[in-house]
Amino acid sequence: MKSVIHFIKNEIVFAIALLLAIISSFIITPSKEYISYIDFRTLALLLALMLVVQGLKSCGLFDALVDKLLTYIKTKRQLAFMLVSLCFFTSMLITNDVALITFVPFSVIILYHLNDSKYSIYLIVLETVAANLGSMFTPIGNPQNLYLYSVSGTSLFDFLRLMLPYTAVSYLLLLVAIFIIKPDRIQSTSKVTDNDGLNTIQLIVYIILFFVCIATVLSVLDYRIMLFIILLTITLVNHKLIYRADYILLLTFVAFFIFIGNMKNIPEVSNLLEKIITGRECMVSILSSQVVSNVPAAMLLSGFTTNYDLLIIGTNIGGLGTIIASMASLISFKFYVKTEKSSTGKYMVTFTVVNLIFLAVLVLLHVIL
Repeated sequence: MKSVIHFIKNEIVFAIALLLAIISSFIITPSKEYISYIDFRTLALLLALMLVVQGLKSCGLFDALVDKLLTYIKTKRQLAFMLVSLCFFTSMLITNDVALITFVPFSVIILYHLNDSKYSIYLIVLETVAANLGSMFTPIGNPQNLYLYSVSGTSLFDFLRLMLPYTAVSYLLLLVAIFIIKPDRIQSTSKVTDNDGLNTIQLIVYIILFFVCIATVLSVLDYRIMLFIILLTITLVNHKLIYRADYILLLTFVAFFIFIGNMKNIPEVSNLLEKIITGRECMVSILSSQVVSNVPAAMLLSGFTTNYDLLIIGTNIGGLGTIIASMASLISFKFYVKTEKSSTGKYMVTFTVVNLIFLAVLVLLHVIL
């Protein structure tokens, strides 16, 4: 029982999604139609991208990148600029959660030696905001973008054009937030990882696989062919990576697909949700993200409106705000609370204030646009 409770606490979104799917199955009897609910293309792309990114990490790419860049760091402001920019720009390609899993641990190691709690909290919060905001620019930046890009049928150019103003303003805000940090000098922070160098051959293989994924995102390659190529290659190159994918996230998607499909088949519920959402897609997305996080919000609301542009904007902006608005935010929080002399209260206050400021500016930008 303790193991079950622990699992539910760690995977609360999956637990809720599974519960909703089970409850709805009592209303709409399970049948072959359930299969039509599931977007297998989105699931295949998610799995493939997770495996490829794990491959890029395993060959030492990110370790080498951090070690190289840290040799040029002289002040706290420069350190913040480097780490925040890394989270912002890499999240566009490797997703927000992977960016945080990759770079926040490096930050924790460096910040431990600086022994400055206020700076540590502020920097980790900025990294979290950066990953959530940078990831909104591309269809592969986060799970909800990949899903909404798939179901909307929009072109890559239109998606990038839609999110460009919000992404650009977000980075300018991050630069302002970084400039607030005093340029106090720090000791050399070079070589903070255990990286022994790049495995060049594997790096080339994973880069090729990444472009295979992009070809599928662009609808050049069928997702079934892509998945076969990815699984076969990774099995041959490093089969251990197969076990590192986040299969709970994939099951969460499946559960939500079933729940949403069942809700659409209940006329009373479907009509009510359509009335609530229609014309208010962006604000409903932002508000619902604060409670259930932006991935479930995107999946749920997409079943009752076809105004996908506003859903994309709303669920991305909605990743700001509460600590559960984007589940990726919990990754940074978990890393921070494990550090010595961590202060949960100070972290939550700083996180909330910074997020609300960014959220207010981006909501204002949306109103203006």
